[in-house]
Amino acid sequence: MASKKSTTIGEIMSERLETVNESDTAQQAAKKLRNSNVSSLLVVDSGGKYVGIITERDLVRRVCAKDVSSSNVIIEKIMSTPLITIDSGSLLRVAASVMIQNKVRHLLVVGHNGAEGIVTTGNFTNYLKQNVDMDEVNTAIIHSLFEEKEEEEGMPPS
Repeated sequence: MASKKSTTIGEIMSERLETVNESDTAQQAAKKLRNSNVSSLLVVDSGGKYVGIITERDLVRRVCAKDVSSSNVIIEKIMSTPLITIDSGSLLRVAASVMIQNKVRHLLVVGHNGAEGIVTTGNFTNYLKQNVDMDEVNTAIIHSLFEEKEEEEGMPPS
């Protein structure tokens, strides 16, 4: 794997793209999410073009919380659109910034040949678990807290 500072989205993304038709129901989408063990489905139109995304969160907020029958709700009415995309060669910090700016937790990863995968906050979490030295992070946090306390007490930093 590349060094931590130059890791690209293409290296951490999930290549598995699960889809649902925009004319399907929320109930069909929920079953597919469960059976596929994914947190989102790309929504395709009748021509197979990606037109949006449906997430577990969308189902909870737009169907369950409104006490609507999922078998009566069409995906096209509740999907998130437009799809937010990122190039597979983008650095992790760029993707994180795009997610924050757009207030999304899923990005469609695109490359020269179109859609290549999807990246989620879970991909970032897995990457961090594998690549961040928590002892180093904890030491830096503790050091910073001590410096802050010494400054508050008017003591010169050690």
